[in-house]
This record gives sequence, structure tokens and C-alpha cells, in this order.
Amino acid sequence: MNDFDPSAQLGEMTSRPGVYRMLDADAEIIYIGKAKNLKKRVSSYFSGSPKTKKTMRMLSLVKGLEVTVTNTETEALLLESNLIKKHQPRYNVLLRDDKSFPYIHVSTDQEFPRVKFYRGARSKKGDFFGPFPSGMAVRETLDQLQKLFRLRKCKDSEFSNRSRPCLQYQIKRCSAPCVGKISAEDYQEDIGHAIQFLKGKSLSIVESLQSKMELAASAMQYEEAAFYRDQIANLKKIQAQQLMSGFDKDLDCIASHTLNGVTGVTIMFIRQGRNLGSRSYFPRYAKDTEFTEILDAFLTQYYLHHYPPHEILLDQALSEKELLENVLSVQAKHKVRIKSDMRGKRKQLMQMTRMNAEHAVMQHVNKQQQLDTRFDNVKEVLDLDEVPQLICCFDISHTMGEATTASCVVFDSKGAKKSAYRRFNIRAVTEGDDYLALQEAVTRYLQRIYQDQQADKKPAARYPDLMLIDGGVGQVNSVLKAIDNLGDLELPPFLVAGVSKGEGRIAGAEKIVMPHLQKELVLGEDSLALQLIQQVRDEAHRFALAGHRKRRGKSRTRSILEEVEGLGAKRRSMLLKHFGGLQEVSGASIDELAKVDGISKVIAERIYKHLHEK
Repeated sequence: MNDFDPSAQLGEMTSRPGVYRMLDADAEIIYIGKAKNLKKRVSSYFSGSPKTKKTMRMLSLVKGLEVTVTNTETEALLLESNLIKKHQPRYNVLLRDDKSFPYIHVSTDQEFPRVKFYRGARSKKGDFFGPFPSGMAVRETLDQLQKLFRLRKCKDSEFSNRSRPCLQYQIKRCSAPCVGKISAEDYQEDIGHAIQFLKGKSLSIVESLQSKMELAASAMQYEEAAFYRDQIANLKKIQAQQLMSGFDKDLDCIASHTLNGVTGVTIMFIRQGRNLGSRSYFPRYAKDTEFTEILDAFLTQYYLHHYPPHEILLDQALSEKELLENVLSVQAKHKVRIKSDMRGKRKQLMQMTRMNAEHAVMQHVNKQQQLDTRFDNVKEVLDLDEVPQLICCFDISHTMGEATTASCVVFDSKGAKKSAYRRFNIRAVTEGDDYLALQEAVTRYLQRIYQDQQADKKPAARYPDLMLIDGGVGQVNSVLKAIDNLGDLELPPFLVAGVSKGEGRIAGAEKIVMPHLQKELVLGEDSLALQLIQQVRDEAHRFALAGHRKRRGKSRTRSILEEVEGLGAKRRSMLLKHFGGLQEVSGASIDELAKVDGISKVIAERIYKHLHEK
């Protein structure tokens, strides 16, 4: 029986709009809601009116209330969304965080604009096109743009320092503006065509290219005419594959499906008349949550953190349609319409989106069932008391000791928990010493969890139930030693096991190093437990390798020439442009170096000495 009495607070509560928060016995927020009238909305929870099973369970835990008053219901909606994202209460519908959507960025502020993959805040100068549902969709479109219009994709630092065309020019994917193979005027025309293509105006491009083809043919420039002919053919082919007539404005088509207690929401993206594909989401929600609440919460959380299109199509009506339309219109700086009653082509698009939603949910359910079975199997083969709820895995990556990077990936019963992934730049060890690198990474990881728990950080940090180490007995023992040295932290018990490569490094022949059983297990490639362990280990390896390459690349992109005293950015640029690259600079004599404008004999000697000492 709940002994919480809200009557005193309700008597003093305002009737203005705002956000309310329900707290449990530990003062942890378990639900966040918004209201047009705070007093009326909050009072309804504690009146005798019928309530859902989910609401009854939640109210049995409530021990406190907090409210924040806002000027308008719109402000309350925005605050509610931000607080839910921050606190992730257990009884709210939660949209799992993921990467921001990718865009195509065209640096139109430059004389020779670059067309590139972009992810992040759209604050840079230039034009943005998208969002695209995946990185693959962006790369496919960039590939098409290069084939059609031969635009540069190289970084500005590479572009400004080239002395001869790169391979992209040789394979007809770039017009080599870096070395003057195309005029700025002609390149700007190609950029204009690319922008028209991204806006879905392919027909006007075809007309322009046809005129050019006819002029070239009349002037008996048959090779140039053939180029335009092929460009038109490729453009029409792509147009036939992607163009969806009847959609002159950007729109998102959203359908949902529920199976075995799992609800999936699929968004189909239509931009400039082109179908860019779909992406599916699986919101987290408490048992017995009504579907209308799931849909309302999903749309609010999703679109308040993603740029909304002109039109949003839904497979069922929304309870707060007008409020959300007004908020999104202000955010997008254009009118946003939400529709659930549709006909014709929009109805056909909705049917296709619904079919994608059903397929995505079925795949998700099958994957989850398979994952649950694998977790159960890990408990059995590793002789654990309970099914592990959290598995982490550490791996080390370096190149002959250079840029040593450690990774820690985390899996729970839902799969990879990317928000809990960690990378560690290892500095305090002897180059190439994996044992000490592992000790440092594990120590820092466990100390961070301890500090977060002491600071009562939300969401609460958790220790793993199973810690996997990519390595054999030596690596596992070094980690156990590091854990022993953390005795003052009073760590909870958890299993540490190694995953060592088997004979011939064949997948399926791995050995599981089990210090607590004083033995090694060979589970075999058919073992469901090994399949999960392999998945976690491979993800740790991928994450470590990606971090190492990024760190190594960053250190190597810092030119060795930057270390030469008296050699500034302008002189370095002239030097590289003159010789064509660092390798050629390294092979030059002192006299050859001194021939470059701005490079004196003294600086040439200094450069030569520095490069050859290295």
C-alpha cells in the first residue's frame, strides 16, 4: 500500500502549464510528464478514475512530486523532451540514443566546392542535403555524383598542395581542379548540376546536357559529345530508379507494428522526390503502456532532436497533433503538416512503409530471442550462478607499440550498448606491452564506475557481471592483478575470462580461459555461448582498431616538417607543392631544397638534417 499523500502539494499546485516529475523512495525520477494545467493533470493520477495497469504499478512506487512551471504548453513539451532524454525514467517511453543523421555538404563558399559526407550540427558554411537514413545511402549518392559530375572529394589540405592529378582523375571520377584541368566557371556549372540533382531537378539537367551535346556534335567535337551522351544516359538511369512522382515536398512516412510485446516504428524518407530508404526504431517502454502513448512519445522525442520535413505521414491519428505541428513548424522555420488520412500515392507509400515496419519488427524479435538463448547458454557453460546481465570485453590495438589504444565494449540483454563503450589512450606503459596496457585500461574503467556511483550519476553506472579479455592466461592474470590492486574500492564479485585464439587461429577453435575453474574450455563452433563471446570479442577488436587507426592517423597527419624550426605553414605548403609530397621532399638534396621560393640555404640544411635524422 502506498502511504504517499499528495493532497498538501495538490492544494498549492498552480493551474498553469508545466512539467511534473514523479519520484520513488530513493528520490529517483520514475516518470516525467507535461500538462496544460498542472493541477488538473497531476490530480487525475490520485483521483478515483479508472487507470491502466502500468499507471497503477507506477503510482504504487511514487513517494514524491516535483513540478516546473512554464509560460506555455509548447515550452512544457520542449522541457519534457529534454528531461526525459537526460534522466531516462523507467515509466516513460524512451527512444534509444543513436548517431545523428548524415548529410551531404557542398562547400558553396569556395571557388572549387567540395562535396562530402557530413554528420553533426549544420553550422558550417555551404549547402546541406538530407538527412539520409544511413551512411551507406550518403556514400551511394556521393558515388553517383562523382560518376555524373566528376567533383572533388579531397580535403582542402590535399587540394591546395597537389602538383599533379590523383587517381580519381585517371578513373574519370574527378575533373582535377587542383591542378587546373578545369576552369572555375566550368566547375561551378558542374556543382550547379549536382545541387539540382540533389534537389530532384534532374529533368532540367538533362535539358542542359542535351544542348551541350548537340553543340559539341555540330562543332564535330565527337568525344565531348559522347561524354555528354553517356552523362545523360547515366542520369536517366538513376532518375528511373529513384524518382517518385507526386512528391514535390520533403516528407517522412511513419508506420508502426507490434509483435510479441515489441513495438517498432519505421520511417521512410522522401527528399526532393527521391526515396532515400528507411530506418527502424524500437522504443523502450514499461509493460502495459498504451500504443497511443508510445507513438506520441516517439514523435515528440524524435522530431525535437531531428530536423522535420514539410510533411509527416502517420498510419494512425495523433492525440496532440496541433501542438506538435506548431512546435515543429517553429523549429524547422517552415510549415510542418502531420497527416494520418491519406489517399493515392501517399496511401501506397504508407503500405510500403508498413510492410517495412512488419519486417523490421519480425527480424528484431527473432534476433532478441536468439540473443536471450545465447546469454542463457553463457551461464551454463561458464558455470555462473545467474545469467549475466552485462558483459564487457577489453582489447588492445597498436602498431609495433605506436598509438596504443584499449577498447571496452559492453553488451546487455538487448545487444550492444554503445553508450557504455569506452576507449583508452594508453600512454604510461612500455611500447608494445599489452599486459600493462590492459592493466591500465581495466583500472581506469573500474575506477570511473566507482566514481560515478559515488557521485550518484544518472543513469547509474554498473559493474559488469562478466569481463572478457581478448587474450590468454597471461593477459587474464595481468587483469586479475590490476583488480586485486583496487581492493580499496570494494568491487562486487564478477567473472574475468579470456578468449584466446585456437590452433591455426581458426574461428570456432577459440579457448575460453577460466581462472575460477582453473581450466580452459574449447566450446566448438556450434556453441551458442561461443557465438555470443565471439560477437563481443570481435566488436571489441573492431572498436580498438578503429580508435588506434584514428589516433595513429592523427599523429601521422601532423607533418614531420612542422617540427623544423623556422619552417612555417606557408613555406611548408610551397615546399610540398614544389616536390609533390613529403616522400619527394625527403629524397631531395640540400641544393634542391634551397631552390624553392622562400627556402634559404640555412633552412634547407635544417630540413635535410631533420628528415634524415628521423
